[in-house]
Amino acid sequence: MIEQVTVVADAAYPLEGILTLPDSLADKVPAVVLVHGSGPLDKDETIRATKLFRDLADGLAKEGIATLRYDKRTFTYGKQIVQEFGGRLTVEEEVIQDAMLAVQMLKKDPRVDAGRVFLLGHSLGGTLAPRIDAEGGDLAGLVLLAGTPRTLEEVILDQNEDAIKQLEPSQQEVARTQVKELQDKFDAIAGMTEEIAQQTILIGNVYAWYLKEMKQHPVEKYLVQTTKPILVIQGDKDVQVSIEKDFNRYREKLKDHPNATFKLYPGLNHLFMKAVYGTLKDIWEEYNIPQTVVSTVVEDIAQWIRAV
Repeated sequence: MIEQVTVVADAAYPLEGILTLPDSLADKVPAVVLVHGSGPLDKDETIRATKLFRDLADGLAKEGIATLRYDKRTFTYGKQIVQEFGGRLTVEEEVIQDAMLAVQMLKKDPRVDAGRVFLLGHSLGGTLAPRIDAEGGDLAGLVLLAGTPRTLEEVILDQNEDAIKQLEPSQQEVARTQVKELQDKFDAIAGMTEEIAQQTILIGNVYAWYLKEMKQHPVEKYLVQTTKPILVIQGDKDVQVSIEKDFNRYREKLKDHPNATFKLYPGLNHLFMKAVYGTLKDIWEEYNIPQTVVSTVVEDIAQWIRAV
């Protein structure tokens, strides 16, 4: 059962969304807000020929769990946001405000069990999930799909290093010079005032303030402070985050957590679909291949939610 909804955390930025409900609603059902990864993504989290959030919503509905997904603010209002915020944009305006409003919408729905509303974050959404909960999400639990407890700078630099290794030797020297320049830009952020950071473009449309603000709210702080049930999952062929530096670091940081569960899926990529090439340089070609989320992943998420 699908219903069109509007998520309005900011009156200037109403967002189209979809509430997907199980066909049977004899009792109030658990529900999940789906929070996107990086970039201007639609409600399905469409990446080339894949639709991760649509797959999750359809699969979880069959398992008796409702979901709410919506277009990301930067997807619908990209130019308007650049004009209004410029270098002042942070994850608060881009992600967190809308996610918290979506949680409240689910809690107010009479068909949803208000005490069993969860947040499922993918990639950047998974990274921010503990912060969203701490800032007022008041969630029953967190599902972290291919997230990272590291800073974005660390992940970006690692991805660049991996990409360099896949280049021809003649191209590597030029690429290493470019990565060193990026490293120097990242290193300079710490010494910037808020004003200077809001005026300094790092790469593309990303300003230094975007990263500096995130560092002022360390991901690991929220992670180790939460007592909410957490499910951390990742594919072992994910080339955008690392088993050693991300998945295992989650394990280490949450080793004393009373209710943390970890699952690593063999052969799956960053979108929890079958890895075809398994290299960063071919990742966009891989995402051009129409695939769906492996059913075991959906079933495991549903089983975990029911058990909480």
